Order: sequence, then structure tokens, then C-alpha cells
Amino acid sequence: MWHEIRLSSLGVIADAELELGAGLTVLTGETGAGKTMVVTALGLLRGARADAGLVRHGADRLRVEATVDVGGLPAVRDLLDETPAETDGDDLVLARTIGKDGRSRAYLGGASVPAGMLARLSEQLVAVHGQSDQHRLLQAGAQRDALDRFGDVGKALASYRPAYTRLVESRRELEELTSASQERARELDVLVFGLDEIAQVAPEEGEDDALRIEESRLAHAESLVLAAAEAHGLLSDTDDAADVLDLLGRASSLLDGVREHDPALDAQARRLDEVRFTVSDVAGELASYADGVEVDPARLAAVSERRAALAGLTRKYGPALSDVLAWSDDARARAAALQGDDGRIAELTEEIAQLERDLLAQAAEITALRQESAVRLAAEVGAELEALAMPHARIEVAVRAPETPEPSDLGPDGTDVVELLLAANAGAAPRPLAKGASGGELSRVMLALEVVLADKASVPTFVFDEVDAGIGGRAAIEVGRRLARLASGAQVLVVTHLPQVAAFGDRHYHVLKSDDGTVTTSGVALLDDDARVAELSRMLAGLEGSATAEAHARELVALAAEDRALR
Repeated sequence: MWHEIRLSSLGVIADAELELGAGLTVLTGETGAGKTMVVTALGLLRGARADAGLVRHGADRLRVEATVDVGGLPAVRDLLDETPAETDGDDLVLARTIGKDGRSRAYLGGASVPAGMLARLSEQLVAVHGQSDQHRLLQAGAQRDALDRFGDVGKALASYRPAYTRLVESRRELEELTSASQERARELDVLVFGLDEIAQVAPEEGEDDALRIEESRLAHAESLVLAAAEAHGLLSDTDDAADVLDLLGRASSLLDGVREHDPALDAQARRLDEVRFTVSDVAGELASYADGVEVDPARLAAVSERRAALAGLTRKYGPALSDVLAWSDDARARAAALQGDDGRIAELTEEIAQLERDLLAQAAEITALRQESAVRLAAEVGAELEALAMPHARIEVAVRAPETPEPSDLGPDGTDVVELLLAANAGAAPRPLAKGASGGELSRVMLALEVVLADKASVPTFVFDEVDAGIGGRAAIEVGRRLARLASGAQVLVVTHLPQVAAFGDRHYHVLKSDDGTVTTSGVALLDDDARVAELSRMLAGLEGSATAEAHARELVALAAEDRALR
């Protein structure tokens, strides 16, 4: 339930506050934008598009704020858990600001949230009906939704729709797989060829570096052996001259005889011994190296051939051998997936056939529910229309389904087409609402539907914005009665130009306009009993001070009070 709505710098309204409560709240005023601004404010709190033109002239920004009781609304509580919003007990504050530059901010429980969150939340809080909603009632989808709400078809649809979504997804996947079969075959051929080519070479990680080193050694084997042998000879195996080891030995012998007399010389002698031992080790390793170098032209040819094969792979599948091996791993996985598509196609085909069988069975049950509910809905709406000064009107709710439904007939809501037909006068043939209903008749049909569906409503608040357009006289009184009846189980706010409707309100607000010749402003005032009679008189006669209009206004108020006492 909405406690209050506060408006600041919205259109012609400078500041206004509406305190709402249970029952029926009516809002009236002279022709102008004031009443529209209140509904516009609700639209902004419901996440409507920001428009800088709504900011009052001379103001930097507008602000709309409302306090709502969310107690007993678990769906709202679940949404709030997704936000940083805080509540004061069960009270939640919604707010929206729009700057004159068009920038918008939305707030929920004191926290900034996207405007879309307000839209999601408002779906659980309020249902707004205006003349645009009458046009929406002309759409087949809206008529089907009304029947489904009345007949509790939602439970059956809750089971049907996820299966239908799965059917759509499976059909799409199957189409993608089958339509791309040639492309998949070509891709698989390329992958298999590449994998075979790599498998024939069978490269190993790091093999290219090892082969490069080996090839270089084999290609220069003779010069390597010669250089090592000569170096070895210089160090330790020279016949015609003293070798390095012999010279180092002589030097060490000379020092051995005197090193004990001077520590500094002893240190140099130790370093000389270390050099002599190191040279001896190098000489031995050079001898071993020279003996171990293989001069093998056949092995060199094999290594060169192997390196050429690896180079061929890197040119095709990667700049390095590691890239070739990575491509091979990816290609193997992709080829397995492509080869498994045939099996997937078979699985999807079987799954789709089963889903279609199940959905056709569920759709038949939904059709039966709708057809049974259609008879009851037509009877109850017809009774309401009779009370709304359409005694000869006849409503039919047509539920059309294929005689033998096929899978192609399945849709997100079953296989049915639902259409409301109206025969406004006795003897007239029922016709679709779009062709057989005037604006006033359409208003009454929509109101009759809301009254019938009131106990099916999932929101605590209804807003009606001049849905009584085109209605007058006795029908207007009955509209007021129906709105009051609807308000006995829900909170209802009505913007109206009909005194017959306004008289049934539990509280009555009047939009006051003032014009100083430069700026037009509006405010909203709650009327007491005398002011309310004066406003109803003005609405009846179009002028103030009419004794006849005042008497008629008091009569309307008394009629509404009597009707309220009987409920």
C-alpha cells in the first residue's frame, strides 16, 4: 500500500503531497496538466524514461518520492535483497530525480539504483490503467493474459513455458548443426590432415634445439677434433718443446724451495699449484673430447633431414615447435567435437520429438482450461457490463485452437488464440473489440474485467487515469460503484473528470491552478466535506455557486455513502 506521494518541481506543480490510504482516492481538477502530472510522477517511480521537459521552468531539477508499505509482499522483499536498499520497518521509500540537463537518478530505500530496478519493483506494487491501456486491451496477447489470470492458467503455463524454451533452444542448435554440415566436414578434413602430418613427424618438445646443436657439431666434426688435439698437445703432449704443464711444474719446483720464508710468496705458490691442477684437468678433458667427437656423414644427413621436417611443420602450424604441439592438442579436441556432432544431431532430434509430444499434451490441457474459463469469464464480465448501463451487451471469449495441433502450432503460450468479442446491443453479432466497441464501451469492458479479476490481482494498488472517458449519466455512477467495490479489497487511485465517479471516493484531492500572468502553477489539496461538495458542484455545472448543482452533488455523496454502508 502506498502511504504518500510527494512531488517537487514537476511540470506545473511546484510542490505537492498526496497522502493515500486504503480504499478509493479520487483526484479531480480543471482541465490542465496538474492531474496528468500526478500520473506522470507515478510513471517516473515506475522507471519511465527521463524527460528534461518535465522539470518545472526555473528549477534545476524535479523530485518525486513515495513511501510504500511492502509488508506481506515477499516478491518485493526478494527484489530488495538484490539491492543495498534499506526499509524502515515495512516502509520503503522510492525516489526519482531528473535534472534540467535530462540526467536522471533513481533511489530505493536511500540507495542509488538503476531506473530499471524501479520498473521491476513497481510490477509488484501497482497496476496503472489509462486510455493507452484500453488500446492494449485490443491486443490478442492482453486478452489472453486476462483469461489466463481469471482461469488460473498460470500454473499450467509455469510448467509449459520452460519446456517450450528448451524446445526453441534445441531446434536452434539442431538447425545450426545441420546447416553447417558441409562447413564442419571441410573443417574436419583440414584438422585430420594436419594431425596426420604432425603424427608422421612425431615431434617432441625441445627436439629442434637439440638437433640444431647436434647438426652443428656433426658438420664441423673434423675441425673440432683437430682443434682439441692441438690444444691438448700444447698443454701436455708436446715432444719438441716444453708443454704448459712442464713449465708450470718447473715454476712450482723453484718456489717450493723458498716459499716457507715469505707468506706472500707462499700464497703465490698455492695459486700456481691451483693453475697447474686446472690445466691438467682441461688437458685431460680435451683428450676425451677429441676421442668422443663422431665424424659421421650418415648421421649428419639424418639430422638435417629431421630438422627440415620439423621446419615444415613450424611453417604451417606455428613459428615454434611448441606452437605446433599446441595446435595439435587443440586440433585433436576440435576434431573430437566435430566428430561428435553427428551423435549430437541424433540426440537433439530425439529430444525435440519428445519435447514436442509433451508440449502438445500440455497445450491441450491449457486449451481445455481456457475454454472452461472462457465461459465463466464471459458470464461474469457480462453481468458487470449490465450493471455499467450496458444491459443488452454480450461478451464472448473465443478460444481458438487447431483441430489437430502440430508441433509448428506451438508457441510460448500454447496453441490458442484468445479473442474477446462484444455485441454491444441486442440482436447484434459479437465482433472483436477493435471493431465493435466505442471508446466508452471499451472503458467499461476494461473496468468490468478489472472488477472480475480483482481477487486475482498480484499487486496491492490500482491507478486509473481517466478510464471513464466517453462515459456519463447512469453508466458513470456504476463506474464509481465498481471502482469503490474494487477498492474494498485493494488501494485504488482514480484520476477522473466525472462527479458521479468522484463522489464514491473515500478521500478526494483537488488540483488547484493559479496563474500570475507569467507562470502557471498547480498544487494538490485534500478536500473536506464542504469543499468536496463545492468541487462536485463545479464539475456538475461547470460554474461555482449553483444551488441546483450543489443539491445534486450532495445527492451523489449521499448515494455513495449509502452504497458504502451496504458493502
